Amino acid sequence: GAGAWTRPDECGPDECGPDECGPDECGPDEYGGVMADARTTRYCDEEVSYAGVLGENLAIRSANPINYHQAITDPDGCEPVEIDGKLFVPPAEAGAGDGSGRPTVIVVPGSLGVGPNHERHAETLVEHGFVVFVLDPFGARAVASTYENQTAYSFAASAFDVLAAVRELAQRPEVDAARIAAQGHSRGGAAVLMASCRRLADPILGADHGLAATYAVYPWCGQQFLDPSVGPTRVRAIIGERDEWCSVQEAQGQINAMRAGGADASIRIVEAAMHSFDRLEQPSLLADAAIAPNAPTVMVANDGAMIDPTTGTPDPALTDWDVFVAAAKRGWAVKGASIGGVGDEPNIFQADMLAFHEQLRT
Repeated sequence: GAGAWTRPDECGPDECGPDECGPDECGPDEYGGVMADARTTRYCDEEVSYAGVLGENLAIRSANPINYHQAITDPDGCEPVEIDGKLFVPPAEAGAGDGSGRPTVIVVPGSLGVGPNHERHAETLVEHGFVVFVLDPFGARAVASTYENQTAYSFAASAFDVLAAVRELAQRPEVDAARIAAQGHSRGGAAVLMASCRRLADPILGADHGLAATYAVYPWCGQQFLDPSVGPTRVRAIIGERDEWCSVQEAQGQINAMRAGGADASIRIVEAAMHSFDRLEQPSLLADAAIAPNAPTVMVANDGAMIDPTTGTPDPALTDWDVFVAAAKRGWAVKGASIGGVGDEPNIFQADMLAFHEQLRT
């Protein structure tokens, strides 16, 4: 989940994980098998097929801004990084012609990187005729996961990745540049929501380019633009009623702010569901998970400066690490959260996902 926090009085960002064990030290009894999802090889080094379609490695020229202020005011001056992913192009429908651009979905993973649930959703979308790009933000950055340390790279960089992928995919003949959607999970959900906002998209892509649609899956909404204008981008969030990692109220607030600004934005709260309810596994407690779902929302000014929740003052120098440490020191960090799907929840998710993306065809 994207709500993990490191306790500043115990360790620095690279010194320790939740309590005494990291992802390679705790067994499935403590982590419910979740940490086993972390890939041991880079996604780009694997030969992957979904629905019989072999994935093509695609490099994406992205960046590592230190915060949203740098991403907005100096996008070309951010540290460059070339990330990657795999593009899956299903056979063209009869009569469509091989050269016609088609609706495309970017799948953006959460804190464990590309996992079985993301791959399953990608396969489902390919089966339904969508071009799919599965983004791997971790491999090129030598990050195994951000489960223990959400500041391994900035949330602004995560959103930059999404926009960089849009820019690259728009050049592909198989892709209709006017019908690119992004589907992000947890930390990826935060990324796609922020990438939808014109305050960030305009300086990176230009005012006439952006996402056609955004599907934010149990998103972390702890950082939000004061001006959440998304232009014509259609937005939907889906989150479990009992999500312990991400705040349902923050997700409601962000979607309603977008709607108040004129956006076609909606949210679905799945009754009794927990975080990652799309996973095909019973819910399990991550007892040592450090989270802070009730910490104050950090608002982001028009120039990208984060606003200190306690003073109301924008500070262009503030980073994720600064605000996470401040919130933890104020006692917002807690331990323990559950993830997993129950009963028909994964099917509920799949139906909602397909219904949302089918609108790209109209």
